[in-house]
Amino acid sequence: MTEPATGRSLPPLRNCLRRYGQIVIAIPLLAVLVIGALGAPVLFGHDPSRLNVRAKVEAPGFTHLLGTDEFGRDILSRLAHGARITLVVAAASVLLAALGGTLLGSVAAYAGRGVETVIMRTMDGMLCFPPILLGIFIVTFLGPSIVNLILVIGVLYVPRFTRVVHSSTLAIRELEYVESARALGASAARIIARAILPNILAPIFVQASLAAGHAILMESGLSFLGLGPPPPTPSWGRMVEQSGRFMQLSLLPLLWPSAAISFTVLAFNLLGDGLRDLLDPRLRNR
Repeated sequence: MTEPATGRSLPPLRNCLRRYGQIVIAIPLLAVLVIGALGAPVLFGHDPSRLNVRAKVEAPGFTHLLGTDEFGRDILSRLAHGARITLVVAAASVLLAALGGTLLGSVAAYAGRGVETVIMRTMDGMLCFPPILLGIFIVTFLGPSIVNLILVIGVLYVPRFTRVVHSSTLAIRELEYVESARALGASAARIIARAILPNILAPIFVQASLAAGHAILMESGLSFLGLGPPPPTPSWGRMVEQSGRFMQLSLLPLLWPSAAISFTVLAFNLLGDGLRDLLDPRLRNR
């Protein structure tokens, strides 16, 4: 008689959860965040900017699921609308940083020694300064707005992508298929676009997921300092700053945006670590 098949599917499932558990945790968290942000006007009927002095600092209940803040505004609605700003800033700034860093890193690795020295020493100089300090200086000079936040955060994270792309390109530019393309007379731009770039997408994706978490922290920090989107636009960092001044009334208005920032950054970091384990052949075969 054959043995029953019960339990035979458990080891693969257990192995899958053990190997990709970080991605399994991160994707649902990010999915809830994206759905809540995109569907904020439909899912949450309260106006995030509507003041109601009679309902200020209410405890969570049926009408206000997470309660109200010190001005009587619905916290859940403000969190959902603030997530839209946070995700837009993070996605746009990371895209800008990835494009700029990929271009600079590949050119530095494939061009001559002089171009490589200029580009990489410039990136090293930018990395010498804490991003938050440069962000405060530049946004103060340009003025607080969503567009300025995207530009500043994107430029500040270009060096991270540049170093990743530069090292990855150096590792494969002398391989046989690259030499073959060069021997066939392909231009440098064609070699980078067709032979090198498709083979270095894995570290770029990992760096992008990690940079998204850092971008959210940067946007929240600048908003906390009053350099984010101007009022009455809801922002997680501004919610923390405003609720912190009324902590003696209730801690919940301060707790919810702080938890949203923490769990979102955690989700992006878990996603980055999971993608690294998934896309790196040395770690995947371990």
